[in-house]
Amino acid sequence: MIEFRNVNKYYGKYHALVDVTETIASGEVVVVCGPSGSGKSTLIRTINRLESIDAGQILLDGQDIHRAGMNLDAFRSGIGFVFQQFNLFPHLNVIDNCTLAPIHLRGLTPAAAREQALALLERVGLADKAQAFPAQLSGGQQQRVAIARALAMQPPLMLFDEPTSALDPEMVGEVLLVIRDLAHQGMTLVCVTHEMGFAREVADRIFFMDHGVILERAAPEDFFNRPQHARAQKFLADIRTPFARG
Repeated sequence: MIEFRNVNKYYGKYHALVDVTETIASGEVVVVCGPSGSGKSTLIRTINRLESIDAGQILLDGQDIHRAGMNLDAFRSGIGFVFQQFNLFPHLNVIDNCTLAPIHLRGLTPAAAREQALALLERVGLADKAQAFPAQLSGGQQQRVAIARALAMQPPLMLFDEPTSALDPEMVGEVLLVIRDLAHQGMTLVCVTHEMGFAREVADRIFFMDHGVILERAAPEDFFNRPQHARAQKFLADIRTPFARG
């Protein structure tokens, strides 16, 4: 479904993505992990062109998505993206947050959009909050609404950029449960996260990045139990013993 071909990205002189060549299959769940500043968020943001690239190609279903002249709005409407910050419209209640794009971009009638939105809110456990405004919700609830809103466009691909990093610890689990359910339903997911327990349980493959390079790609069993790259070994050792002094 997604193919990276020698993708490079610079911020000034800083080489943020270095010759990234990788494929992600339809229906695959890929978790991207690595230390801060490793290029994880940059990588995922190139998939829906929130970040440009300086060299190489990214293909989505065989189409070069960084080619000139592409209709960006139409392209992005087919990809669900959930951010670190929830980015809900604060002046709209939950149901209106979830119906706005389907009505205006997919052409659904207000009644059909509302029916779909209520079903999605039920799916994320928030049907009873349909009339609430974002400021009346906890962080975890807002993020679950953001997921429902993204799903309302019926995208074949969902991208998550550290979806729990802005949440209090007790709210992380409720969001990860929703993402886990999506993964189990066969949706193509790419998720940047520091939640290694979640990665071990949900991912089909894990990409480990550092300094803009995918140093290791492996099934969770292999990555967590038999990491091959020395940098991945150190990353996992530091997670397991966060107060160790070396």
